[in-house]
Amino acid sequence: MRKPKEKLKKSMEGNKKILESVKYKPYFSKGNFVLYNADCLKILEQLPENSIDMIFADPPYLLSNGGFTVHAGKMVSVNKGQWDVSNGLKKDFEFHLEWTKACHRVLKPGGTIWISGTYHSIYQCGFALQVNKFHILNDITWFKPNASPNLSCRFFTASHETLVWARKDKKGKHKFNYEEMKNGAWANDFLKKPNKQMRSVWAIGTPKTEEKKFGKHPTQKPVDLLVRIVVASTDKGDLVLDPFTGSSTTGIAAHLNGRKFIGVDLEKKYLDLSAKRYNDLKEGLL
Repeated sequence: MRKPKEKLKKSMEGNKKILESVKYKPYFSKGNFVLYNADCLKILEQLPENSIDMIFADPPYLLSNGGFTVHAGKMVSVNKGQWDVSNGLKKDFEFHLEWTKACHRVLKPGGTIWISGTYHSIYQCGFALQVNKFHILNDITWFKPNASPNLSCRFFTASHETLVWARKDKKGKHKFNYEEMKNGAWANDFLKKPNKQMRSVWAIGTPKTEEKKFGKHPTQKPVDLLVRIVVASTDKGDLVLDPFTGSSTTGIAAHLNGRKFIGVDLEKKYLDLSAKRYNDLKEGLL
């Protein structure tokens, strides 16, 4: 059996070879935390086939339409930037089809992908996964106990997002750390009962104040959510990729749990935010 130090050394050498295949210079690189300022398709096409253990993707919801929502008790615009503007149903679906196909190529056999979204995007993403031969394992309801109210009072208040978890191949054997999910310390989730199986509805609040100390991404996810995803579906030393990394909550969760990380984003301001968050980390803490 390979010793832990030898295994770690081999893992780091493997990660170095993977990064050497990418012709883009990293925007930020420290340890096993690497960020690229590029279109994710450009990075994905250069990564070796079968090289990534797990992908978490929070693609644009494409709902910046001039509307309004509530934040901290105030009415604010839902417009997040040009990257979140819809190009119409056909082109939106083609976008999801293209990036999920690129993700399929780089995932290892048995590797998995998680996609987060609302009803504006998640159904297109789920269909794109099926078209690209992924095998859907679960859909998770992320319930937000502290969700913002609905301003119009003409609809149910949106208080959840959906996560789709899928395996690269139907016949592959994916990682699922069942015991950690069942017996782990998930005290902040009032729906999770001690020593009971982890169910597919998770009660996790939106990002905490300390997670936004350097600023925030408009669709930033809470660290608690990404820690659960990373721990559930990867092992220490695994390589995690986020093609729409934003403020890199995925990378923070990966680093805190001994995983390697590659994040990609078009917006330098969010990569700068990611770097500040990483540099602020203390071992095992935010």
